[in-house]
Amino acid sequence: MAISPLSDFAYKQVLAMVEGMTPDQRLPSEDELSRQLGVSRPVLRQALARLRTEGWVYARRGAGNFVGKPPALQSAAFGPLHSIPDVRSFLEFRCLLEAESAACAARCGDPQLQDEITRRRRLLESALAHGEPGIEEDIAFHAAIAAASGNRFFSMTMNALAEQTRVSIKLVRELSPQPMVRRAVDVRNEHRAIDDAIRAGDPDAARVAMLNHLRGGLTRLFGNEAQAGAGGHDAPPGP
Repeated sequence: MAISPLSDFAYKQVLAMVEGMTPDQRLPSEDELSRQLGVSRPVLRQALARLRTEGWVYARRGAGNFVGKPPALQSAAFGPLHSIPDVRSFLEFRCLLEAESAACAARCGDPQLQDEITRRRRLLESALAHGEPGIEEDIAFHAAIAAASGNRFFSMTMNALAEQTRVSIKLVRELSPQPMVRRAVDVRNEHRAIDDAIRAGDPDAARVAMLNHLRGGLTRLFGNEAQAGAGGHDAPPGP
């Protein structure tokens, strides 16, 4: 599942092109880009999936690929997290946002976007297995789901919230009373359940799996009482 040299080359070439364009401008067709770069369409599509995950590109069904808003221009939109209650509100907001993002991704049915979700999950699992923080891999997994949703506003919002997400993950890990090994197992299982539900094309299961994961984060940080404010009673509580 590693990124091939050709895919990395295509990624860098398209990124350089996108950086010289304006948001919402249409990219050349995949056939034209393949010819320009001298790579196959499968290689190009892997590069485009990566760019969509990072928010540089978004797709409109039947219309092609378009330039997204560069992440650097989005990062300050929501401002920093100022307190522990602010972190709780942020995690509760993610429950609402990402549950629907996951459901939409399950409806998408694009095998390449689904493969990118699985690839990002496996990279996260590998990082955790090697004792690495895996924070960037975690963020990339959730961004891949947003990219697969087919709605560019999910991707743009996730990119805009990347720094807040980074801070909240660090806090959950640093302040959680749960043993690190148990936490890593739970996180791995939760991500796998999300991936499996999206790949199965089951929006309801994907929504529940994402809610379980994010509510699990709330519980790991705030204890069981966190469930009361984390999104209602339409799905089972997290671990």
